This record gives sequence, structure tokens and C-alpha cells, in this order.
Amino acid sequence: MTMHIEPLRDQACLIVNGPDQPGIVAAVASLITRNKGNIISLDQYSDDPSGGNFFQRVVFRRDDFHVAMPDIEADLEKTLKPFGMEWTLTDQSVPKRMAILVSTSDHCLLELLWRHRRGELSVTIPMVISNHTNTADDVRSFGIPFFHVPSQGPDKSAAEAEILKLLEGNVDFVVLARYMQILSGDFLQKVGVPLINIHHSFLPAFIGAAPYKKAKERGVKVIGATAHYVTQDLDEGPIIEQDVARVTHAQTAADLAARGKFVERAVLSRAVEWHANDRVIRHGNQTIVF
Repeated sequence: MTMHIEPLRDQACLIVNGPDQPGIVAAVASLITRNKGNIISLDQYSDDPSGGNFFQRVVFRRDDFHVAMPDIEADLEKTLKPFGMEWTLTDQSVPKRMAILVSTSDHCLLELLWRHRRGELSVTIPMVISNHTNTADDVRSFGIPFFHVPSQGPDKSAAEAEILKLLEGNVDFVVLARYMQILSGDFLQKVGVPLINIHHSFLPAFIGAAPYKKAKERGVKVIGATAHYVTQDLDEGPIIEQDVARVTHAQTAADLAARGKFVERAVLSRAVEWHANDRVIRHGNQTIVF
């Protein structure tokens, strides 16, 4: 039986960040109050109360929010400009559109599709794109469009151009669910939306090919996975989530890989959920996750 998330009607999320200083919390709370909003949750963090950076996430309810949103945005601009703060305001009744890129490994892909069908991810999935066809039937069984875009040889420009054409105007973020192709700087510049990647290591460790074989050879006692935003610096983007699992000398490289896939699925799912719910604030090469 398919489950669905009830739309968070008339619920908004406000993200605020900038130089820490007195009066920000009071100004935000007063703004929401005078715009007839009721605060549901509020999280904040300062990395240094004396001249550091301030981060805040506020969820509030306001009747007919979609109608009032332009007026609230104008009030935010006027109120927060003197503080030098940046802000984003989102309507949580509108799920983010998430595209998935995948190669041959299907464990992360199927986890996201299953959780979406169960109503555990507040996103829509307009498409899955792959450079292989082995996952096509599984994807279509979930009622989601599948696109095959081959990517062979050293020149990936044609494949990247086709992917950009599919994504343009149709998605709010992209998930690389073990998409085993290196995306060019040109692609990352043109795509215009955040990309989230799952890496089969607790970064930084055992980079390159056959990470579980290398881990086995080193006799590791924990293995892990890392979900991060994609930047032009390969596998060095801001980290969203990480986790580990304990292993022993008695487990084979295949055992480690199987256990690693379990961790990858969990880490990527949490990262996607947090991003979709506006819980992640990027700050330089770091993240604040509320």
C-alpha cells in the first residue's frame, strides 16, 4: 500500500545566516508575529558570539501563507538588511523536485524510491537518469520516468549536455546515487541546483578504486559512508552526514561491501531528507544541520 506525506499546508521555513550580533532573534520573532505567523520550531547556532557567524532555522504557520509570502519577503528584506543577514523563505507545502543519477549499483537508488513511495521523503522525483539500462525496469515500476544517457570514452560533453537538457527547469536538486561518472566543472557551473553525492568511505579514507579491498588489506575495524554536496574539488564538498559500522578480521571484502551498502543507503537517505526539509545550511566548505 502506498503512503503519502500530508502536505504541510500554510507552513513556512525561514533560514537566516550572517554576522552574529544582538537583536537578530528578537527581530525575526517580531517579524513573524506581525505577519500573523505562529512559530512551530526554532533552532539557532553561533560559532562565536563575539564577532562570529549566526545561523537560524524557523518553522512557522500562517493562514494562507502562499498569498502572504510576497509581503513577508518584502518585510524580511527591510528588516534583515540592517543586520547584513542573508535569508531564504520556503513554502513547505511545495515538495522539492529531486532528480536521481545512477550507474549500475542500485542499492541507494532503490532505497530512495522505496522511501519516496512510502511517503518518508517530502520530494517529487521527476526523473531518474542513468548511463546504463539495468535499473530501468525497477525505476519504471515505481511510476517514475527513466532516461538512458550513455557516457563512454574520455569526452563526456555530449552526455553532460543531454543531462543538462533533461534537468533544466525541472528539478530543485540532484542526487548522485552511486553515479560512477566524474562531472566536469562546466556541468557543475551550468546545472544551477545543488548536487548531493554518496561516497563509499568515511571521508577522507581509501580513495579511488576498490575501497573495501584496501580496507580489508589494512585490517580496518570500522567502515563508513559520507554524503556531501558536490563541488569541483572531487569528494571534498561540504559534508552533510556520515556514519560507520563496526567490522572484524573475520569478515571478507565482500562482507564489508555488503555492510557498506547498508550504511550508504542510510546516510544518503538522511542527507536527502534533511536537504528536502531545509535543515542544511552551507557555510563555506562546512554545513550546519538543524
